[in-house]
Amino acid sequence: MEFRSILFLCVANSARSQMAEGLARALFNKDITVASAGSAPTRVNPFAIRAMAEVGISLDSQHSKSVQDVDPASVDLVVTLCAEEVCPLFLGEAKRLHWPIPDPDRSSEDLSEEERMESFRIARDRIQKRLQVLQAMGEVPPSGAEPREFHLSLRTPDLAATTRFYSWLFALEPSYWTDRFAVFDDARLRQRVVFLVDDGQELHHDTLYHLGIGVSTKADVLTCQASAIQAGIPVVKPARTTWRNMPLHELWLQDPGGNLVEIYAMLTPEELALMPEDQEPVVL
Repeated sequence: MEFRSILFLCVANSARSQMAEGLARALFNKDITVASAGSAPTRVNPFAIRAMAEVGISLDSQHSKSVQDVDPASVDLVVTLCAEEVCPLFLGEAKRLHWPIPDPDRSSEDLSEEERMESFRIARDRIQKRLQVLQAMGEVPPSGAEPREFHLSLRTPDLAATTRFYSWLFALEPSYWTDRFAVFDDARLRQRVVFLVDDGQELHHDTLYHLGIGVSTKADVLTCQASAIQAGIPVVKPARTTWRNMPLHELWLQDPGGNLVEIYAMLTPEELALMPEDQEPVVL
């Protein structure tokens, strides 16, 4: 991902976008212009200043700025950090990324100073890790090859049952099989591969090893659930709408080898607007 200037946006330009600006200045080389702004700027939050000082970054030279004062032509990449609020509108042709980080100030809650401070640390660290990925994306060398095929092999204790399961899931007969393996070739499918950070926690099917199949709508997820039940496919988690991290409608199934398979549909803007305040999953 190439860019020469980056703008971080939130509403008050007080905490998240200010920390992002400070972190980016420390992370990126001087060839990258870094700024932040908000739709209703206030001041740099003292807790943000303290959280950044803990990692050796000073926000003393930063101040809250209005997005209206930013020349759209001067920005290559815009990163919005709002979660609960409506993000500022930014006109221009810049590439956009949305990193929904909950407001660390949590001003509506009765928190001790240390609890509030910890909330800022969490937001700071989440932003820093996303910036590190962004930086790494700018350092990807050309592969020198054009990908033609995605191949994924999974172990299974029951080849016949597994072949039946994926024939049902893909709506496709295997193109070739032996007594040792079955092959499915499907030009229709688009793959999504997710790599999860090894954070020291136990790795199991639910956190790392699963397959994902994207469908178009919530109705498609529910149709798949009804079909799975009728076919005797184990439903691990019934269809539901989840809001945290990546909002979507999802259904979790299990194949005969014990692998989890997520059937999912992304939320429409209208569905996303119905997000409950507690962001707890809603069973469909």
